[in-house]
Amino acid sequence: MKPFARALIITADDFGLHQSVNEAIEQAHRDGVLKATSLMVGAPCVADAVARAQRLPGLRVGLHLVLADGSSSLPAARIPDLVDASGRFKGSMFGAAVRIFFLPRVRRQLALEIRAQFEAFRATGLALDHVNTHKHFHLHPTILGQILEIGREFGLAAMRLPREAHPQWFLRPWLGLVRRRLSRAAIRHNDYVVGIRESGRFDEATLLEALAHLPAGVGEIYLHPALDSGERIAASMRGYRHADELAALCSPRVRSALEVLRLAPIGFSDLGVRP
Repeated sequence: MKPFARALIITADDFGLHQSVNEAIEQAHRDGVLKATSLMVGAPCVADAVARAQRLPGLRVGLHLVLADGSSSLPAARIPDLVDASGRFKGSMFGAAVRIFFLPRVRRQLALEIRAQFEAFRATGLALDHVNTHKHFHLHPTILGQILEIGREFGLAAMRLPREAHPQWFLRPWLGLVRRRLSRAAIRHNDYVVGIRESGRFDEATLLEALAHLPAGVGEIYLHPALDSGERIAASMRGYRHADELAALCSPRVRSALEVLRLAPIGFSDLGVRP
């Protein structure tokens, strides 16, 4: 299949995290421009999220692997080097990244957790549209390698490339390496994302500005919609304007801007294999 001259994936992360998030994602899909979402299989409201997805056949659902800033799917006794006694991932992402890279026992536990999350997604019966990670942790080479290896057994065919349209110069070689690994594995992926710098504050004006300056190629705009905002959703989301992001997704002005651009939002599964 020939590469797209321009295409746009609009995704909502954190499906299952909170009832307010689930309600917003359903609303943004039914009444707005949202096409895809990423499911946290170990989150508190995952059962409600799956039930909503099952009655929304047009909503593309992927796996949002949580390997930091969240709770594991496996019990703490199975992966003690990754999580605390309550099952939450330990410490900073930097510290976890170092342990994963240097310690074989931590890598073995990581593989167990990644597999458990893929198995939990398969158990939902939903088609796997894509895979990404909470906080873009698949930029870590070991994590990416394990996802590619394990995910193949579960039908992994597409992943998010967390590369902004104009990344900082020192990130370009690293992002290029990630892209090459995805391409070698025949994994569909976007060419760029919009949302890293704007994370948590994607209001209507910001989304319209992003749409007015989309580069060529396949882009992904990802948001975090909810009916409530900030710490009401999660302690780590202080300052996030979730409700503004929901309003942006449901904005008639945003829908009109997409029509002018002749861009109908798609999911990752609508892409051909990327070159």
